[in-house]
Amino acid sequence: MSFLHTFRPSPIAFNLGLLKVHWYGLFIVSGFLLGLFLVLKRSRAYGLEKKKIFDLSFYLLIFGLLGARIYYLLLFPGYFFSHPLEIFKVWQGGLGIYGAVLAGLLVLYFYARKHQIFYLSLLDLIVPALILGQAIGRFGNYFNRELFGLPTDLPWGIPINGNFYHPCFLYESFWNFGVFLILMILERKESAKRVPGQIFSFYLFLYPLGRFFIEFLRIDNQPIFFNLYFSQYLSLALIFVGVYLLSRLRPKTKAQTL
Repeated sequence: MSFLHTFRPSPIAFNLGLLKVHWYGLFIVSGFLLGLFLVLKRSRAYGLEKKKIFDLSFYLLIFGLLGARIYYLLLFPGYFFSHPLEIFKVWQGGLGIYGAVLAGLLVLYFYARKHQIFYLSLLDLIVPALILGQAIGRFGNYFNRELFGLPTDLPWGIPINGNFYHPCFLYESFWNFGVFLILMILERKESAKRVPGQIFSFYLFLYPLGRFFIEFLRIDNQPIFFNLYFSQYLSLALIFVGVYLLSRLRPKTKAQTL
């Protein structure tokens, strides 16, 4: 990965006349489409019609992006209050994945209630696609030259203003790919005796776990309380919820079913 040490990325992928297509948007769209394909491929096993998947994906995309942007704005209220026009420049980056996740949970909850779908099963169907999309989308941060960490002399350090920094986006992307593989293995291995909600619970535990430790390398201007970023406290809260759900969602033993 020594090319990271020398390559100078451009945020613009290509131009279509007056329209500039950004790598950031391309990776987000690519992650979303690949995730949608994965959900469609697995939807039959969860008893969900493909038409409903397409309807749901529209709401998840719209409200996910909105939630991600609002979350990011709330992290830096002073800056955006002073630069209100920057609020709309989403192509420059500035999407908080936790905001997208929280918004998505609400969308899935109301969608499940409206269509009488078991909520936890719907979450199990969606989260592998979500973490796969997160893994792909993180590469957009590279081309925007954001989400970097502390200075480093490692060969994969990314150059910014004459210095080299940890590519935190890459660390998180690799972690996300690993979580995706674990979730898919769990889904196949436990399909016969899986309790609805287990795949989702493992996501709630595994993704924030990696995010919590990677945050120690980042040098963002997030709010800090007792030497931890706000997002780290949120990660710890999600880890706790994930562990709690896993402890409650145990398959019934034979004795319990008699």
